[in-house]
Order: sequence, then C-alpha cells, then structure tokens
Amino acid sequence: MVKIGVINVSDRASQGIYEDIPGKEAVRLIRDYLVTEFEPVYRVIPDEQDQLEETMKFLADEVGCCLVVTTGGTGPAVRDVTPEATEAVCEKMLPGFGEAMRAESLKIVPTAILSRQVAGTRGKCLIINLPGKPKAIEECLQIVFPAIPYCIDLLGGPHLESDPKVMKIFRPKQK
Repeated sequence: MVKIGVINVSDRASQGIYEDIPGKEAVRLIRDYLVTEFEPVYRVIPDEQDQLEETMKFLADEVGCCLVVTTGGTGPAVRDVTPEATEAVCEKMLPGFGEAMRAESLKIVPTAILSRQVAGTRGKCLIINLPGKPKAIEECLQIVFPAIPYCIDLLGGPHLESDPKVMKIFRPKQK
C-alpha cells in the first residue's frame, strides 16, 4: 500500500487548543487529486525542530512514505522552524517547489514573500512544506502537484496516478 505522510506543525493544534484543520485539508486534497489508493500517515506535532526532524525521518525511513507534506511553520515567526527541519533531513533540495508556491501566492497576497516553504528528497521520499492556512494549502498544492508523481518516479517510488479531470499530472513522453 502506498503511504503518504501528512504532518501538521502547530503548537496549539498539538495541544488540542484548536482543531487540526490544515492537516485534514492536505489529506482531502491529495485524496481528490489521486486515483491511486494510499494510506495517510498522519501526525500533529508542536513547532519543535528536533521533533519535526525525527518525525520526517521516521515517515520516510521507517514507514516508507513516498511523499511527506507538512502544513505550517513556514513563516518568519520565532517558532517557525519547518524549513530548517526539512533542510536538515533532506539529501537534495528542490528549490523550484518553494519558488513556484511563492510566485503563485504572491498573485493573491503580498505577504507571500514572507513564506519560506522548501522541498527536498530523503531516499525515495519527497518532502514538501505547505503553508498553514487551508486556502493557501490548496492554492500551493495545486501549483506543485502536477510534478509530484514524476518526482516520486525519479526517486524510485510508487507510480501515482491522478484523475486528469481533477488534477492533470505531468510525465515526459517516453521515446
């Protein structure tokens, strides 16, 4: 079974102060986009870099997730450490993901320049940081998702398919 990790990085949601809506939105969107069946492996953790690093490593290395998305912790606030944790665990960084998400978000809000989402690879796993607001998660994931299945192919991960009426993914034509 394909496994996809979703980590909501939030002090308040991890303490039960408010409902984890961002992580649930990420799962909903991925379910909408993919026709490939997958098992979501879900975590809600506080904005603690060491805990986030351990969780990303566990999901990639032990659980075998082909994709891990994080929600939250990508701003300039003191407790926002998601990009630092992601960079610490990734073997290769893929700056195009963050660039594309910021470029798209900048069309909507001028504060998109404050966002620090990054993406990279760890073994056969693609790790992508998403913003923490559900609307922004959808806007950003729509932009980068067409490249995700092919990236996972290149990493030697499972073949993911989408419903082209919902999300058209891109793979180069085979010769």
